Parts: sequence; C-alpha cells; structure tokens
Amino acid sequence: MMSKLLIEKIDSLPPLPKSVIELEEFRRLPNKDPEDLLKIIEKDPLIVTTLLRVANSSIFSFRDHVNTVHRAIALLGVNFSISIALGSVVQDLIKSNLQAYDATPDDFMYVSNLASQLVNTWDSELDKNSKDDLVLAAFLQEVGKFIISDVICEENELQQFQKVLRNDTEEAEKQFTGYSCARITANIFKHWKLSPDLILSIGFVNDLESCPKDYIKKAQVLEVVKCACDITGPLSDKNIQKALEKAIEYGFDIEPLINAIDSLKAKTSK
Repeated sequence: MMSKLLIEKIDSLPPLPKSVIELEEFRRLPNKDPEDLLKIIEKDPLIVTTLLRVANSSIFSFRDHVNTVHRAIALLGVNFSISIALGSVVQDLIKSNLQAYDATPDDFMYVSNLASQLVNTWDSELDKNSKDDLVLAAFLQEVGKFIISDVICEENELQQFQKVLRNDTEEAEKQFTGYSCARITANIFKHWKLSPDLILSIGFVNDLESCPKDYIKKAQVLEVVKCACDITGPLSDKNIQKALEKAIEYGFDIEPLINAIDSLKAKTSK
C-alpha cells in the first residue's frame, strides 16, 4: 500500500522547468563559463532569491553582504552555485512540507548547504571531478524526505513515525515506507531523467552490497555526510559520532573529516 502511494506521488510530480534542463546541460560541460551560468540563473527569480539568501547565510560568513548573482557565483563557485540552483527548483517542484520531520523547507535548505559544504571542505580520497559531482549529490540526496513526509501525513502515522525517528532516521523511513530516503530520491531523479551518475551515487547509499563497484566510494562518502548532517540534529554530537563511526568502518582517514566538521561548526556557531 505504502509503496504504491510513493510511486503515485513520484509519478505525479510536474516536469522539470527549462531552467533545470539548461543547468543540467551546463553542468555536464567540460569547461564551465561562469557568465553562461549567470545567464541561466538570472532567468529564474526563485533561483536568484535562493542563491543570494544562501550566499548571505551564516554557513559562509562572507565579509560583505552579497547583493548580486554575479558576486554570489564568484564567491560560492560554479559547482556550488549549480547545486543551490537545482536544489531550490527541485524543492519548489515537490511543494510539500516536512511535518513528519518536525522541520521546515528552510531547515532543509540549511541542512543541504551544510552537507554540500562538508563534502567540499572534507579533503577525502576522491579525485576533484568526483568531489565536484558529490557536492551536488550531497545537496540533493535528502529530497526524498518531502515525499516521505507527505505520505506519512496522508497515512495518519505522524506520531508513530516521529517516535522511531527520535532514535534512528533511516530506520523510521524504511519501517514506514519500505524504502530508504536514498532510494526514493534516486527514483524521483529517475522520473525526471536527471544524470545517471547523480542517480547511482545517491541510490545506493545505505545499500552498498548492491552498489556498482564504480560508485561504492561515492555512496560511502554520501552516507558519512548524511549521518553528520541529519535533519533531526545537523552536526550534533550524536550525529557526528555516527558519521565518524561510518568513516572508520569504510577505512577513511578521519582526521580530515574531523577538521572539516570542526570548521563547519565554527562557522555556523557564530
């Protein structure tokens, strides 16, 4: 019953607007000209508003107020700007709440930014191209939560879900929908025909046994980041501990991860 409802929710999502299609095409270019990105972004008022809001948030703490898209792209970088642009449109398309997680869309955007910044700051074992791809994947990997929240509320299982959620987000999602958030997010992106690389990087988080060999390390990094930036307590001691345990399990050098987390915590506590 629940899986049927999930499929119906995903199938009923509206098509991607032209701005997302243009962003996806731009993202795949080997040489990305910031001026071309600026032209795409300036056509979409929602992206403009979100990009400026993020650029002026506590996560970045830029010295001066950022008041133009050109300046935001210059400071945030092309790849991070693309992540924010795609994330804002995707969130708007789903148009749901996060009541099941006792969170708001602004909370979600904050956590998405944290996750992307953690990938960006973490000097992991990934090469530059893989890292750039994962900045976007980290930003978008929790999009399935909007659909999950919608379904939980429709099924009147809010209190039961939140009771399990307090102990384990992943367990709550699987128990009440039959699927991980990662798998639901991957199916949303499959519905929209986004890049296979994005779908495969996200889709096998929490399911490494089934993961294609080329994507295992990406899925491991995303899982560590997901633990640290869990929406129920982003960068809380409990979630950082979970992230570090996962990193150790996967054989990562945890010193660079700890440094990246400490750097983010310092920025966000100002």
